[in-house]
Amino acid sequence: MSSKEQLYKELYTKARVISNGINVKPGIFKNIALGSEYMEQVHGLAESDRHTHVGVDFPCHFTSPSGIVYNFVWDLRSPITIEYRDGNYYLFDTGKELFPITFAKRPHYYGLKTSDGVEMSHIANFTPGNTVRAAYSNECSLKDKGLDCLFCNANVTKDTYAEKEDIKWKTPKQIAETVAAAYKYDGSRHIQITGGFIPERREVEYYLDVAEAIQEHLGKKDFDGNACVGAPQDISIIEKYKEAGYRTIAINIEFWDKNFFKTICPGKEQECGGFDHWVEALEYSASVFGYGNAGTNFVAGIEPKEKTLEGIEYLASKGVVATAGAFNPNAGSKLEGHRSPWEEWNIDLAQKAYRIYKNAGFTFDNLYYVAPADNTLIHDVFKIEEGLL
Repeated sequence: MSSKEQLYKELYTKARVISNGINVKPGIFKNIALGSEYMEQVHGLAESDRHTHVGVDFPCHFTSPSGIVYNFVWDLRSPITIEYRDGNYYLFDTGKELFPITFAKRPHYYGLKTSDGVEMSHIANFTPGNTVRAAYSNECSLKDKGLDCLFCNANVTKDTYAEKEDIKWKTPKQIAETVAAAYKYDGSRHIQITGGFIPERREVEYYLDVAEAIQEHLGKKDFDGNACVGAPQDISIIEKYKEAGYRTIAINIEFWDKNFFKTICPGKEQECGGFDHWVEALEYSASVFGYGNAGTNFVAGIEPKEKTLEGIEYLASKGVVATAGAFNPNAGSKLEGHRSPWEEWNIDLAQKAYRIYKNAGFTFDNLYYVAPADNTLIHDVFKIEEGLL
């Protein structure tokens, strides 16, 4: 087991990977069986790589010897590389070898199909922490009004990959069958249902139908589900998600500075009652689901750090777990070509967020059950400080 000091030193490396991405020639992955033995990327919602790569498979994530999990993000400008030697892959930074890495094995359910013949890998992604993340829709209706969030490339991803990868709208039954298989064969214990914006009434009905179908296929009421939704105009609707059987809820506000929120998320501002209404919905969701069982996410690195931390602290005081995933300049988004802050910035934010969580009495499970994966920098700080690695 690595010492805390060693783990934090490596976390600096991970933060560099987040900021810079990884520069490789796609052919390097011919040495592993992506799509059969090892897990390949499936573009169910948003592209994280900084260049599109239609028809070229890339891995999803990899693990270092210490157990820290890194997302693979392709960026040909990065000084960080991966090299293959003697049957093993190694991570390099500016020409210096760091350590060997292991790519994620493909989960069993990725090789199965739903009862109507759709590959389960196209229904829900398997993410770090054995979470199943089902994006019911691979597009966002905000596009039609020119109100997409500026950091998001969900609609561009659909236009680029959906036809090639046969990614379509998912039915409640397809999601339920996939969840049941992931829970049975792959040790999954958490499902997040998410997607792009759709009309509010349709969203609520759909989420209720998904919960009912999952419960039927699992044969139990509690399925460890997280409903990731927009702030409803009528916040009492939040109660319906709880009644349907979701354990937690996530309503992603993205920014705490009102002007950043209005500028970067024009659709969330105009279609969901504005910033103050989002805050009200978050506070209400904590009262409905319970302290630490409501979540939100900040896109860390666009607004000032102090503002993001102000939001995390305020929401924690109301029982809302606010994660802060580091900003990634997604290909095709309006912020393509920008960059995530330097690694020191991202680590400092993660450590300060962890201290806020501890002061609020949040546990790692609270963080785990409101997020789509457990490998953000804040998750890692939690793991290091709590001896979970």
